[in-house]
Amino acid sequence: MSEPRRKRGAERTSNRGPAAIPQLPPRRVENPYPPMALLSADQIEAIHQASMHILENFGIEVMSARALSLFERAGAKVDHGSMNVRIDRGMVEEALKSTRSTYTLTSRNPDHAIHLGGSTINFTLVAGPPNVHDMERGRRAGNLADYCDLVRLAQHFNCIHMLGNQVCAPIELPANTRHMDTYFANLTLTDKCFHVSAIGRGRALDGIEMMAIARGLTLDQMRDDPGVTTVISVNSPRRFDEMMAEGLMTMAEYGQSVAVTPFTLMGAMSPVTLAGALAQQNAEALFGVVLTQLVRPGAPVMYGAFTSNVDMKSGAPAFGTPENTKANIASGQLARRYKLPYRTTPGSASNAADAQGAYETLMALWGAVLGHGNLVYHAAGWQEGGLTASFEKLIIDVEMIQHMMEFLRPIVVDEAELAVEALGAVPTGGHFFGEPHTLERYATAFYQPMLSNWQNYEAWQEAGALDTTARATRLWKKALEEYVQPAMDPGVREELEAYMARRKEAIGQGEP
Repeated sequence: MSEPRRKRGAERTSNRGPAAIPQLPPRRVENPYPPMALLSADQIEAIHQASMHILENFGIEVMSARALSLFERAGAKVDHGSMNVRIDRGMVEEALKSTRSTYTLTSRNPDHAIHLGGSTINFTLVAGPPNVHDMERGRRAGNLADYCDLVRLAQHFNCIHMLGNQVCAPIELPANTRHMDTYFANLTLTDKCFHVSAIGRGRALDGIEMMAIARGLTLDQMRDDPGVTTVISVNSPRRFDEMMAEGLMTMAEYGQSVAVTPFTLMGAMSPVTLAGALAQQNAEALFGVVLTQLVRPGAPVMYGAFTSNVDMKSGAPAFGTPENTKANIASGQLARRYKLPYRTTPGSASNAADAQGAYETLMALWGAVLGHGNLVYHAAGWQEGGLTASFEKLIIDVEMIQHMMEFLRPIVVDEAELAVEALGAVPTGGHFFGEPHTLERYATAFYQPMLSNWQNYEAWQEAGALDTTARATRLWKKALEEYVQPAMDPGVREELEAYMARRKEAIGQGEP
């Protein structure tokens, strides 16, 4: 009896042919459930008060003369010798009055606009790793060819709403100009929004200008209709370096989005306790928010959180831990207290696209969703604590994101869904396979996974006995075959190429 069943299972697998990878259609994802509250109102207030104490009494080091002048003119206590800036709670409250609780980023394809704030949730490609990995070619330094393939995958999968900054660093290109090559790839191989590098003024402005060209807008028009965002990583504890400060101010000056994100690893760059780390994170994030509003009141800004812990035996960063998950939820409460959109991150310290990588990422992803994150950064492809962009991990993450998107679909309860007539039509001890109610819905009743394998053991063996990671290898290769490059007007492409040529010549051997 078992042999024919095995054969049928294997035949079903082998006869699937060139069917497209099943995926969810593009859509704006909303989180319909109430946000989880790990902290009481009194605890949130205690963290706020501790943050105000940090800002008023300890201050933040700002390694930018321009930023120091802005704070001094606004009434902050500035020590130019130590570059320490202390601001009072009144300055924080005044800045928060001009921030926005929601705003939109528009790419060259308006259908892929990113809505930030409220109950909307967006997922992005991993950003920043110096390395790249897949199971066939192994771990290697980042390069432009792999960069472009990863960007193509981001375009292909609908659940990836936005690109991060340099999914892997193309190290064969000059470090001072390669940001333009990656912007060009983002703009030509996708039509989605992307994150620009804000390491200094030049890199940020290049990204803004290239998006403006792609959209057919002037820089003045882009000021009121933002199209790009960045992450300003605070050098925790309590330091904004010159390049980050200049990048932040440039983005704010041109009306583009900024996610101020302290990197608070408990036990290393912040106190070992979660409450202490959250107080520090909150102070640093609010300080950056104030700076955006000093540059341009109303500049779009997000509350960013990246609080996790270290392995106290080795000092190595850990991600996807219970503490990291709780921090993701609690940070959402803080962002809502200040009526700011919320950027958060799932992550894993695993060195492989394996079970550890999946369960740590999913743990942190639940924190991002329960905490009502609006921008889930590094959502697809993060491996090795952010040091490697993985092709297989990207596929595994896409599957987890799609599971989460389907979980976020509200349950419908109406006459048709209650299926009372169908229940009455099926006799006791019968089944619903042939019932009209089932036949009308069977093709779309449940989420169809692209990566999971539901064969019985014998059929799975006969089909090659591929585990999840091996199936992910097949899928990213198939996705690249299915990829369709979005159209771009040849004149726009030429204008982008001309801009790059001018800027590369102007930069020369210097910094942008």
